[in-house]
Amino acid sequence: MNTMRVLVAGATGYLGQYLVRELKSRGFWVRVLIRKKTQKDKFKNIDDVFIGQITEPNSIKGITNNIDWVFSSIGITRQKDGMTYMDVDYQGNSNLLKEALKDRVEAFQYISAINGDKLRHLKIFQAKEKFVDELKNSGIHYCVLRPNGFFSDMKDFLNMAKTGRVFLFGDGKLKLNPIHGEDLAKVCVDKIIMGVKEESVGGVDILTQNELAKLALKAWQKPEKIIHLPDWTRRFTIWFLRTFTSSKTYGPIEFFLTAMALDNIANPYGTNRLEDFFNFEVKRMKGK
Repeated sequence: MNTMRVLVAGATGYLGQYLVRELKSRGFWVRVLIRKKTQKDKFKNIDDVFIGQITEPNSIKGITNNIDWVFSSIGITRQKDGMTYMDVDYQGNSNLLKEALKDRVEAFQYISAINGDKLRHLKIFQAKEKFVDELKNSGIHYCVLRPNGFFSDMKDFLNMAKTGRVFLFGDGKLKLNPIHGEDLAKVCVDKIIMGVKEESVGGVDILTQNELAKLALKAWQKPEKIIHLPDWTRRFTIWFLRTFTSSKTYGPIEFFLTAMALDNIANPYGTNRLEDFFNFEVKRMKGK
């Protein structure tokens, strides 16, 4: 196992950094893809660094030379630098897959998001799932993981709670189990070793949106003040943004607002608790 050579694409992102650490701690030989030299400083004890732009096929030629497994968490939450979801989430990963196929890489793991296969009408998933289809049809051993929200995504609740109130759509009884990047990194490595093809992955705490809001308020030591907005306001917001703004603006909000209207429960993994994360973040924000 220990001589396995892996490539991590998306290594500078929230999950990517944990993934690099996890792979190194298990004795893998690790190459990371970064966009610019300055990002090198983020990594210690890395075996190899490859500088290239995933959206420019010529700049990633040879990236998978002598690589056994590829891990890709490449994707954009917010479209910027003139890049769209199709440019990055689909085409970027497709460029990487072409290199992997050319070099006969053994397995390719891709991180989508929960319910991506059911929410293809959302801009963000249109691109991600188009790549998932391509990956599945490529003939390579694949592993598609669909994590529930990351702990880092839950900071939206924390930021709201700082003001002393949290706004929710509907009755707040829908559930989710977000996962910490450290826990997800372990799952990523375990699943590719086990040969799992596809799975939805979440954290150990299954919480209602109300419980999540209470945890966020408690972390700031604020009284419980949760305001429930009627669901039509959520639907109207999505319609308004789709009609009057570009996908660059509405993509992430459309995703968040749609996810908030669904039960998002994935298989629970890990040991990190959201309450601890919130408390830690509040201390950090207060500069303690």
